[in-house]
Amino acid sequence: MRYLRKKITTGKAENVARSLLGHYLCRKTEDGLVKGMIVETEAYLSKNDQACHASRGKTRRNETMFGEAGKAYIYFIYGNYYCFNVVTGPIGQGEAVLVRAVEPLEGLDLMRERRSYPELDRDLTNGPGKLCQAFAIDRTLDGHELWQEPLYLKENSSINEKTEVKATPRIGISVATSKKLRYIISGSNYLSRRESLE
Repeated sequence: MRYLRKKITTGKAENVARSLLGHYLCRKTEDGLVKGMIVETEAYLSKNDQACHASRGKTRRNETMFGEAGKAYIYFIYGNYYCFNVVTGPIGQGEAVLVRAVEPLEGLDLMRERRSYPELDRDLTNGPGKLCQAFAIDRTLDGHELWQEPLYLKENSSINEKTEVKATPRIGISVATSKKLRYIISGSNYLSRRESLE
């Protein structure tokens, strides 16, 4: 299993958001490795998208978003949790993909400990804050290149081309709510919002 090719993280955010589905997010720490398959993403666009951090220009908080494709853009929100994004470039544009949920595959015991042992494993990583907590992702990894340890994307060479992908409006935002820029693997049990509630 090789690192995800950089070209998959490069391009229009909506295309990258769809392309990331089914590939693996991995995080190594001294405690061990955790790994999950990406099942839900959201695209944030540089133009005509009020929900995108870049819509107000570059700041200290979002400057990574204007950098090289394939880097991690991580921010703290609501004074409570972190969100992990993949910058899509090109440099200076300010677009990124929020990874909202993954299906946990390896290191579940470590995820359970970090998440204070939720009743169901589907609750380990079914939301951006939960995901960052389970994967020990914080601002120290902002700007990290995602083709190298300790936080990296791995290619899933056996992605089923028949896997159904759906585009829905983004959630957890108060503006630009009608744009269908959230992408999910239909039928996944690990989405941040159950498909029956779409």
